[in-house]
Amino acid sequence: MSVPEGLLPHPEGAVPGDLVAARAWKYDGGAHWVVPGRYLGADRHGDWVFQPAGSFVARPGLAFHAESDAVCLFPRGGDWVATFYDEDHPGGVRLYIDVSTSLGWRPLRPAGWEANSIDMDLDVVDSAERGLYLDDEDEFTEHAGRYGYPEELVRRMRASAESLLDDVGARRAPFDQDTAGQWFAAGRRLDRAATARS
Repeated sequence: MSVPEGLLPHPEGAVPGDLVAARAWKYDGGAHWVVPGRYLGADRHGDWVFQPAGSFVARPGLAFHAESDAVCLFPRGGDWVATFYDEDHPGGVRLYIDVSTSLGWRPLRPAGWEANSIDMDLDVVDSAERGLYLDDEDEFTEHAGRYGYPEELVRRMRASAESLLDDVGARRAPFDQDTAGQWFAAGRRLDRAATARS
């Protein structure tokens, strides 16, 4: 497997309701998570995707149906992908940010979009039980050696994680409650409309 090349910086022409397959890769080109959703729109923070409860979430060796609604933010600039969860998340996770690189989009056939990123192991997590913390530092260190992460990339990913911890801790937008809340509302309206049509 290999990470797609020639990706677009944003999904030009995407409209609310478009299918989006969020596809994460590992640095060595191995497949990681794939999560389907529907495009919601964009704001100054980036492109937003609704991933409703029941979505089929999969990676090699593991698959399940999501138990709660989520909205995912793909920033236009920034080394991360953020997933905001609603109050029904079974683990009490409110926000899960994958420190990532090489974010980009490409059209799907016959319609829709694929949002690609390379997952760089480090995760910024905010949960009801544990609060705000940085996860998988051991995995990051291990993979940096195993896959030969360039030193500049290592520094950039660590700096991104530290900046995210600061922003989430201070509840700076888009990590305040209001920003994601508006997109949750838009996603649920979209979901209701799709259900009514079917």
